[in-house]
Amino acid sequence: MSTEVRISQNTAILLEHARGKGLSDEVILEAVRSGDTTSLDTVSEEHFTYEDFLSYAQEHNEPLEQAVREGYRITFNTRNGLKIWLEKAFGLQSDRDFQVGEGVVSGLSLTAEQTRLLEQRLAPNWVIAESVNTAESHELTLKLRALA
Repeated sequence: MSTEVRISQNTAILLEHARGKGLSDEVILEAVRSGDTTSLDTVSEEHFTYEDFLSYAQEHNEPLEQAVREGYRITFNTRNGLKIWLEKAFGLQSDRDFQVGEGVVSGLSLTAEQTRLLEQRLAPNWVIAESVNTAESHELTLKLRALA
């Protein structure tokens, strides 16, 4: 990324939810450009709705188009928000694929590409505290920066 694009945790979760449900970046970009969330609404679920997605981003000066095209960094992660983002971004399930504790995420196994994305997108209040590389994956422990 030439300049770091920052978006809220909720925006990032909704973006990754749409991607995880099969919407292409082109479909997402068309919704952003046109201001019409009809295509996004097709993947809405109880806690993942798009009615305020575009207006929130506009109101908070979040460059959605650039975030979709170039990537982004989350401005701030809560523990539960990070858990949900990991589930949506990488198709994981907490308690099966990783554990979440007070200020820590452990047992997270990601590919090299997934680890690179995590490094780019993880909010500055969290750090990768431990990384053990195996032939197939990176075994990671994430911690709140204040506890690292």
